[in-house]
Amino acid sequence: MIFISILTLIVAKALPSLNSNLSSIYFTRISAIIFVYAGVLSFNSLYIQSIGSGIGIYSGLFHVTQVSHIIEVFLLIIGSFILIAWPLIQTTPIYKGGTKLNNKNITGNTSSTASVEREILLDTNTSNINYSTDYSLIVLFSTMGATLLISSSDLVSMYLSIELQSFGVYVLSTLYRDSESSTSAGLKYFLLGGLSSCLILLGAGLIYAFTGLTNFESIYSLISVNEINYISQGLSLGLILIIIGFLFKIAAAPLHNWSPDVYDDTPTIVTIWLTIMPKISILILLLELYTQIGFIGGLDSLIINTNGYAEILNTITTLNINSNIFTHQEIGGANAVNSIYLIKNLLLISSLLSLIIGTVVGLSQTRIKRLLAYSTISHIGFILLALAINTEQSIDSLLFYIIQYTITNLNVFLIIIALSYIINHNLKDIRYISELKGQFFLNPLLSLSLSICLFSMAGIPPLIGFFSKQFVLYSAIQSGYYFIAVIAIIVSVVSASYYLKIIKVLHQENVTPILPSPYPVQGSLSNQGTEESGPLQSQVNNNSANSTFAALIPQPPIPLSPLGVGEGREGRVTGLNKKILLTNFHSFLISSLTLSILLFIFKPSLILNSTQLLSLSLFNF
Repeated sequence: MIFISILTLIVAKALPSLNSNLSSIYFTRISAIIFVYAGVLSFNSLYIQSIGSGIGIYSGLFHVTQVSHIIEVFLLIIGSFILIAWPLIQTTPIYKGGTKLNNKNITGNTSSTASVEREILLDTNTSNINYSTDYSLIVLFSTMGATLLISSSDLVSMYLSIELQSFGVYVLSTLYRDSESSTSAGLKYFLLGGLSSCLILLGAGLIYAFTGLTNFESIYSLISVNEINYISQGLSLGLILIIIGFLFKIAAAPLHNWSPDVYDDTPTIVTIWLTIMPKISILILLLELYTQIGFIGGLDSLIINTNGYAEILNTITTLNINSNIFTHQEIGGANAVNSIYLIKNLLLISSLLSLIIGTVVGLSQTRIKRLLAYSTISHIGFILLALAINTEQSIDSLLFYIIQYTITNLNVFLIIIALSYIINHNLKDIRYISELKGQFFLNPLLSLSLSICLFSMAGIPPLIGFFSKQFVLYSAIQSGYYFIAVIAIIVSVVSASYYLKIIKVLHQENVTPILPSPYPVQGSLSNQGTEESGPLQSQVNNNSANSTFAALIPQPPIPLSPLGVGEGREGRVTGLNKKILLTNFHSFLISSLTLSILLFIFKPSLILNSTQLLSLSLFNF
């Protein structure tokens, strides 16, 4: 479905007759509808009874299970929500000398309005570039890779899927070609992401070199019967490298250094995709891999032999024909416990470091997206802890944590995008926490929604974030992981301080006097400021004689054109005055997600029952 839609949109973009008559915002809306329709089709196929035990497709390259199918539907729905956040750009012609032209509103690509195009004289460096067409197509490619990754059942399909998803994310990072910071972030993400892909490919190559297998089911079978020898050593090393590569891609500590820089330098509309979509698919694949390997090791009995080495006994009841009695036959399985304990220790170490680093380093952040990046690292620590425990209860808490993490982060970034439209009146993002100062008095509903989301991320009851952390900690204590459970509780309390810092700034009254400039500010909307400037200095216009007044924020909306020409002044069109419109669905989505976070306690059965059934399906089939 998604592949056919991608081909159709590429053809529509390539044909000049269609491309000139279709506004670029239509591509975004069409892509969102494609996601919804594909999600409905996937949900409709859940009636197939055999999907519970899994269905192999494409000669075993993919294995569709109940977990992968439900998560695929969830991915598609979340992807459609993110596409809705793309702004509507209303452009108004600007006049300077000559004949007056009636103001026209252009939504999307300016070339779609022929009558205005003949009158507009635009410089190529300041033209109205709308990236929504490229954004929607790349998002479709990345989502197709994500949906294939969660159903991968072979080393070949796994690597191709992760690369398809990753290359789409790399291109998204550099989507704003005019931004130096966005280009730098995309290049850094590409180089470090390529390194993690090399680790995954090296691990897959080692597994194939030592075993001659690429199918996951065959590898699981080999693990369950193989003794500790050079084959098992190569197999364990390959699995470790693959998991390290995936931990690198989800920004788990200590492989997290790229994450804050990339999140901070990319536009928020791209950051919202980076922080949610790639992580879900990778975590679900890790869940499938680790659960199957742990399931093999979990059936066995661990003993210590006379030499002090751990041995595994996997017994199968067989019928002895000669004696007509039941006996137990010991088979190989030492590699199962070897692999499971190596992977478990790796996940626990990464979880502990993610919890500590994501909390401690986040305390000193002044940029909001860098702070949210470290917050994401801390949440990854909770998820990896639930994954490492590998019980029915912990897998239930893991799936629930992924759902609430996605909902909460999506709502936070949607609110930040909305506030940036309202505060800056253009595509400039909010970068510093101090830019949110006093927004409660200007935009109370958005500020309250953001506060509720931050309280949920901090784990304040009775919000949904509290229950997700409670379930993970309860499963850790039930399984005997007392030390890391205590660390998780401590860092959860400490992390609440930097969430409260944002809430304090939101509700802090702005006492800075607003002194409007007596003269129109030259280029006040076109000048975006330097990348390293602060929240105040970035709005200072050095070309204006009244830069002292222009530097004071928040500035009132300027009804005049950015070139200082009045709306009623007759003139020749020389540019476009851009105004960002917050769509109705964007506002509706924020309110719906906020209510789901706030009122989860009154109707928790839908999500909790679903995650419990999914966790049971992993252990019973």
